[in-house]
Amino acid sequence: MTTTENTPALLLVLTVEEAAERLRIGRTLMYALVAAGEVESVRIGRLRRIPTDALDAYVSTLRRLGGAA
Repeated sequence: MTTTENTPALLLVLTVEEAAERLRIGRTLMYALVAAGEVESVRIGRLRRIPTDALDAYVSTLRRLGGAA
């Protein structure tokens, strides 16, 4: 895999840790957001993944609510 293929912008789904990194929040908070259903996640086999567009939707919701979530 080349660096270009592993660029975050090209990934369809992220690990919880990668999603937390993209939002610049802690891993524990990211797990809490997923558990509460505030950030959509999917299961792929035994793995939990966050669709990249789910992060966009979460940030859009925060903006609509004025940052209170």
